[in-house]
Amino acid sequence: MDGVPSRPKRPRDRRSQLAAVASELFRERGYHGVSINDIAAAAGVTGPALYRHFPDKQAVLAHVLLTGLSDMEAATEAALDAEHADTTRIRELLERLAARAVERRDVAALWRWEGRHLDPESRQEVRRRSAAMLSAWSKVLLRRRPELSPEDAELLCWAALSVFGSVSVHRTRLPKRRFAQLLSTLALRVLHTDLPAPPAVDNGDDTGDEDEGGSASPRQAPGPPPLPPSRRERLLTEAAELFRRRGFTDVSMEDIGQAAGIAGPSVYRHFSGKAGLLAAIGRRAGDRLARGAEQAVRSSAPPDEREALRRLVDSYVRTLTGPPELLVAFSVDHVHIAERDRAELVRIQRDYVAQWVGLAQAVHPESDTREIKIVVHAALTIANDLTRTRRVAGRDNLATELATLLRAVLDVR
Repeated sequence: MDGVPSRPKRPRDRRSQLAAVASELFRERGYHGVSINDIAAAAGVTGPALYRHFPDKQAVLAHVLLTGLSDMEAATEAALDAEHADTTRIRELLERLAARAVERRDVAALWRWEGRHLDPESRQEVRRRSAAMLSAWSKVLLRRRPELSPEDAELLCWAALSVFGSVSVHRTRLPKRRFAQLLSTLALRVLHTDLPAPPAVDNGDDTGDEDEGGSASPRQAPGPPPLPPSRRERLLTEAAELFRRRGFTDVSMEDIGQAAGIAGPSVYRHFSGKAGLLAAIGRRAGDRLARGAEQAVRSSAPPDEREALRRLVDSYVRTLTGPPELLVAFSVDHVHIAERDRAELVRIQRDYVAQWVGLAQAVHPESDTREIKIVVHAALTIANDLTRTRRVAGRDNLATELATLLRAVLDVR
């Protein structure tokens, strides 16, 4: 009837709309930095209205991740024929996955960082379906590269997946088609990589202590014993290990003090709380990276950008596979860090990545700077992801394999 306002139409899929809004908020602020009311406000609804679609925040995250996983499974089924897959079909799969990664960078971010916040049942489902999908990829790769072992094929597939996930760690943009083509090319470089042979097994023969003439080789005199670490250093070391194993939110200051052998209030003489500890861990990781980068550049004499970039790769892998500070700095939500410290850590990270970009640009001067940034982030993401992926992180030769994969992506073999 005239004069009676019509009721606004409800979106056809309010559930998906709410999940998309939540996905962006999770990406910007981290899971713990977003509340149900934040999601509702950003979507233009009330909190009770949101609860009609999702029982809690975990359910929203599960919906986002499982929907994204369903998209990847659909792309896999559409592109791969289990009996007749060939290189063309593999390229088609990579292009489909790359296009989806470019279109939904928020989902890629959540896949990499926020899955640990799922409820146990959803986490198990994500792991099961992810493993099944990676298994399908590995079988196809093995038909194309029968010289690979199943374990090596799986490693290469995980690394290719990290290429697509790398879009979540930066905001560099390209035209969508070109962006997807570049990601596909990088993933193909990964899948074509020849992994290094595993190290020779030590048979325990002591004859290595003698030279060819049979005389004992001189042994270096032992130096003075190292000084015991300070209390502050013990706290940082133990906190990093606890954060790595149990996650930031599940560790208390009392847990850290107990692990470091420092009781109660004494812990607070060195750090005001976990946020201060986390910021200090990030700065220490940044210092390690900076020293390694400086040594990598200075070791290339006369100046050789290609060799410097290769050395920078080695330096990064050594730092990443050493003490856990760098892994912790990457994997903990920045919402837990004070704003001032957060800005400093972001600056340190950007300065470090800029060194990679500068060297890679010098090695490939014909490439667009934006493309170089995307390539660098893809390489770094492979290393960051694989060292945190349980199925591959325990490989005996992982450090050398990571360096080989990063060089392949950067095209500095």
